[in-house]
Amino acid sequence: MNDKELLPLLEKMILGDETAFPLVYRATHQDVYRTVAFLIFNKQEIEDIVNEVYLRMWRSYHTYDPSRPFRYWLHGITVRQVQDWKRKAWRRLRIFERNRLLATQQYDWTERVVLQSESQLELFRSVRQLSYKLRVVVILRYFHDYSLEEIADLLKIPLGTVKSRHHLGLKELRKRYPIAEGDLYAH
Repeated sequence: MNDKELLPLLEKMILGDETAFPLVYRATHQDVYRTVAFLIFNKQEIEDIVNEVYLRMWRSYHTYDPSRPFRYWLHGITVRQVQDWKRKAWRRLRIFERNRLLATQQYDWTERVVLQSESQLELFRSVRQLSYKLRVVVILRYFHDYSLEEIADLLKIPLGTVKSRHHLGLKELRKRYPIAEGDLYAH
């Protein structure tokens, strides 16, 4: 379902029609889940974050500007929710414990659901190895096709920082997975 098809449902939500929310949820859940799965490793955390995204969306849908793309607005909520989650997790865990946990996680469930071909699996693993700051820029750029300017606006960081992270992310990916930049769009 594209933004034009979602707009009438969003208008119903704004007018207080609670039956519209489950329809918006069904239309966007897979995309939100996939985005969070690219950014977070633990399945339980992914589900918790996705739930938080929709709670935040429900609480703030009245702030949505219909002149802008809905999915852009929703991706902004998603990325900010992941960032909030990561910030809270950072406080709870010591660096050593966190790294140990991430190193021992099994990712097979994510790989089966999100990726199907061998080359996609290899690329996905390479993207997963990037630091969070580089990974979020690469995912927003190549999996959601946002411009660098849109990413800067979405992440609330300077354009130069986005460009730098984009460049460093591609540089790291080229070291691990020898591809041309255009190949990212194919996946």
